[in-house]
Amino acid sequence: MSASARPRATAPRIWAKFGRSVGAILPPLLFGIRLWAAVCLALIVAFWLELDDPSWAGTSAAIVCQPVLGASLRKGWFRLIGTVVGAIGAVVLTACFPQSRAGFLIGLALWAGVCAFVATLLRNFASYAAALAGYTLAIIAGNELGSVGGANGDAFNLALTRGTEIWVGIVCAGLVLATTDLGGTRRRLASMLTGLAAETASGLMRTLGVSGAAQAASRTARRRLLARVSGLDPVIDQASGEIATLPFRPRTLQAAVEGLTGALLAWRVIANYLEYAGEADADRADVRRCLSPEVLALEDGAARAMENAGPTRATLRAAARRLVAMRAETPGRRMLADSAAAGLLGLSRALTGVLALGEPRLSVSPRQVARLRVPDLLPPLINGVRAFLTVGGVSLLWIWLAWPGGSTAIVFGAVIITLLAPQEDMAFAAARAFTIGTGLTAICAAIVDFAILPQVTTLAGFCASLALVLVPAGALLTQGWQPVVFTAVAANFMPLLGPANLMAYDPETYYNFALALFTGIALAMLMFRLVPPLTPAARTQRLLALTLRDLRRLCRGTRHWRAAEWEQHVYGRLSALPASADILQPSRLAAMLPVGIGLIRLRRIASRFGLGADLDAAIAAVAAGDSAAAIRALAVFDAALAGCSPDRPGRKVRLRARGTILSVTDALRHYGTYFDARVAA
Repeated sequence: MSASARPRATAPRIWAKFGRSVGAILPPLLFGIRLWAAVCLALIVAFWLELDDPSWAGTSAAIVCQPVLGASLRKGWFRLIGTVVGAIGAVVLTACFPQSRAGFLIGLALWAGVCAFVATLLRNFASYAAALAGYTLAIIAGNELGSVGGANGDAFNLALTRGTEIWVGIVCAGLVLATTDLGGTRRRLASMLTGLAAETASGLMRTLGVSGAAQAASRTARRRLLARVSGLDPVIDQASGEIATLPFRPRTLQAAVEGLTGALLAWRVIANYLEYAGEADADRADVRRCLSPEVLALEDGAARAMENAGPTRATLRAAARRLVAMRAETPGRRMLADSAAAGLLGLSRALTGVLALGEPRLSVSPRQVARLRVPDLLPPLINGVRAFLTVGGVSLLWIWLAWPGGSTAIVFGAVIITLLAPQEDMAFAAARAFTIGTGLTAICAAIVDFAILPQVTTLAGFCASLALVLVPAGALLTQGWQPVVFTAVAANFMPLLGPANLMAYDPETYYNFALALFTGIALAMLMFRLVPPLTPAARTQRLLALTLRDLRRLCRGTRHWRAAEWEQHVYGRLSALPASADILQPSRLAAMLPVGIGLIRLRRIASRFGLGADLDAAIAAVAAGDSAAAIRALAVFDAALAGCSPDRPGRKVRLRARGTILSVTDALRHYGTYFDARVAA
């Protein structure tokens, strides 16, 4: 090849590399422009309406904007709700303590504590609304209080004014974001559900195709899949905020997540039975003969099959019906067939979720009513106490020093302590990064405020000046490197800049405000260190202990559960496990599901056949934390069921009950140390 030909040969590679670079830079840059446009639109509307403090409109627009579009829009709706609740709370608090400075400040601290408690109790953007209600009241109170505390009686007008400013920012951000709605989060969620369903289906079919000795190899894969499925809740909440022509059904998607969890648990029951049962291979072969070739093909072709969600769902349901109706002469075969059917039905529920995202007319929302899940009350209580101490401590410092910036410190201390509290063990690191970002923002805002804006005389020039900070901050916010730092830049730039219809460039006022803002955030960061949250290990151990305590209460009869209620209860605990939890812990917690549901069903069956006394010994052993005695008692109960005359009605029910005994015994045997652990009654 000649030397002159080399440049022409390498030109396509150069253009390809340039295209990849542009493709990597463009999405972050577009988000930065979107953030800047939302803030500018909010400020323009606030200027036009001549609102008292337009900076809150720009701040609200900046906070609402998120790199994930659905998160931004749904966050905006919940921000509207939280703003209204906080404004109403400010008016009520002022009415209760019109002349009492101490009562007003204690009420403010209590409100912050309650909102932090509720914010930790709720999930995702509902949590954000509760946090917002907490610091919205602080924002209103910050303007209402005098230099050393005490309400001035102007709460209603301030609530109306600040609420209007915040709403302007939310609506303007929503308008900018809605024009760029491409449904990316819904597609990502559909892809995640499809991929998880394909991996689960492939593993389930592979388990039914290998001998018992090879079953242990799938244990780690099951545990990792269970952890990934438990992390789908935030993505569902983000997807629900996107504007699209198709309806969104969050309950259907939640049922899809629970279906995947159920399929994984069925896979675990099957694998354990095949690994340890001596005559399991014959049962496995019998179940495989009951499955159609399309279902068996999922072992290698699950990814392709799951892309055709509608036909595959119909195939899975038909296969589950055949398995339930399959004639089985032994408890092990019956349990294996029922577990396989449960796994296939769980996969079909997951595919219903996929259809709800792409073709919602082909899916039907489940009838059950969504209920609040409270896995553990201790973390919310810790966060509530921390918020109360933070706001109360800043208030005392303010009164003691007679510091004019004390109200600003209260506002931003309340913002950080309530907004970051749900992050639990990551809260201190996030608060530290936010404090660093605030310092960086103070420098950027000072440069724009005193070096650039005095030279600008037009609205276009003003907006261009904002772009110098907001566009880079928004672009960097989307990257994995220190996102909280640049979130602080985007959120605090407007309050520090203080845009108004008539700008005033007073360095002393600026530095006092910046010092108060930084002090409030730094004190909140310090409080995360002084009142630390539970560690991930402690939270995991508490969730395991609380679920074990609930199982023992179920056995003693002090708490009555239906099977569906127990299932939802365990799912709630699984979803609350920290992401850093060891992969063994979700498996231990998931073992509670077959044991609890099995005992509920066995108690009903024992009562039907007059064998309650035989089962009571097993239930009492589980309640006492003696899994070995429970296994022996279940064997006695199994013998009692087997001893019933074949001519007695209910033969299939008894055989299915004996299969349930196998699944309960399997869980007790594998996790005996967990079931035997000592917990507070």
